[in-house]
Amino acid sequence: MFDSILEQFVGPPALSTVTLSDLRDRPEFADAVADRVWRAFWKDKGHPLSLLTGLVAESFGPGSIPTALVAHEGERFLGTVSIIACDEETRPHCTPWIAALWVEPEVRRHGIGASLVERACAFAFATGIGRVYLLSGPHRRAFYERQGWSLFETLEDGMSIMIRNAEEDVPA
Repeated sequence: MFDSILEQFVGPPALSTVTLSDLRDRPEFADAVADRVWRAFWKDKGHPLSLLTGLVAESFGPGSIPTALVAHEGERFLGTVSIIACDEETRPHCTPWIAALWVEPEVRRHGIGASLVERACAFAFATGIGRVYLLSGPHRRAFYERQGWSLFETLEDGMSIMIRNAEEDVPA
């Protein structure tokens, strides 16, 4: 059903081939996705891992949102990103969002995160969505701007809401 989401590219020297897959096609990575996203974004806020496990399970539904993508080398989990309805409760009219980008520390800075974000955008745009949003801390804003994202709004806590439109080309 979601076979078109599959992409392979040559990874960093320590990796042979990195594959991007829809989590529906690689359900064995669901626990890793929940664990990494929970540890990175939810644990310190007091949320239980079971909450994330439930949210990740929603990605197995038939709709295009939510969708979780995974980067992997064979059976080795490398990273994840999700497309969700809303990532900022105060902006429910802004939808959908690219969220929960995570790349394993040992394979960072090799293009895996950028590839996951790009594939998530392409997936969303292929469904007819014209604009996607994401929430970024100040230290990550330049990463997204290099990928064609623009500042939409700066929140009081310093976080940035970034946008990307379907018709915009990504800088080379």
